[in-house]
Amino acid sequence: MKSHSFKILASFIFLISGTIMAQDFQGKAYYQSKTTMDMSNFGGQQMTEQQRKMMAERMKSMLEKTFILSFNRTESIYKEEEKLAAPGAGGGRWGGMMGSFTAGAQYKNVKDQQLIQDQEFFGKQFLIKDSIPKLEWKMESESKQIGQYLCFKATAVKKVDDMDFSNMRRRNRDNEQRQGEKSKDTAKSTNLMDEIEVPKEILVTAWYTPQIPVNQGPGEYWGLPGLILEVNSGRTTILCSKIEINPTDKTEIKAPSKGKVVTKKEYEDIVKEKMEEMQEMYGGRGRGSRR
Repeated sequence: MKSHSFKILASFIFLISGTIMAQDFQGKAYYQSKTTMDMSNFGGQQMTEQQRKMMAERMKSMLEKTFILSFNRTESIYKEEEKLAAPGAGGGRWGGMMGSFTAGAQYKNVKDQQLIQDQEFFGKQFLIKDSIPKLEWKMESESKQIGQYLCFKATAVKKVDDMDFSNMRRRNRDNEQRQGEKSKDTAKSTNLMDEIEVPKEILVTAWYTPQIPVNQGPGEYWGLPGLILEVNSGRTTILCSKIEINPTDKTEIKAPSKGKVVTKKEYEDIVKEKMEEMQEMYGGRGRGSRR
């Protein structure tokens, strides 16, 4: 019985592979992305429970999104599905600040090892150009079904960027104090950004299907012998909900070209500088109000 199933799978892969090798091949994969974040861990005494709930609701649109990956044999475009903004979303200090990180289309070329991110930041347009991050995937023995596709498991350890807000967590002050840091300095802090940290690395689990033998996946993920249909990375889960092979409404897959060209490191420095500027601005207001 197992031999018969394997023959059917092998035949299906052979047919799909022939389709993918066609010159005009294109596919579309729809992904649901969800990031969990415990807002009760942030804000300290300066935020009430109601304020935390309001912030969580405003950030929900940034933590739960639908993306479309349009791909061919070597290139892909990954962008958020367009939708109307929820009434009342984006207000307040944190809603306005986090809403200033507006990501546009992300272009990947696995042949040229190039990644280009269209990014808006506080009204300025950037093109972040860099090489595609390469993960050292470990092929696991587990498999599972996602929709009609048989998927296999792969894991990797990923280094996390300092400005990766999706993986932020509350700073362990008790641990810092055990390591010799002054408690009086931490007690004086009223800045929300001083309370959070980003882990140095996280475990990434991916599920890919050889039934669609392209070296692609959602976001920055790629490098497996089949389309990646699910990713679990830190607090974020990305799951494919629908796949179209050679859809009638094909998307033009081309690199974005408008904006100031910067490297990933240069963009991170720009963000850090802006965040420090905002910390000083809001911190100054906070101190002035306690007179």
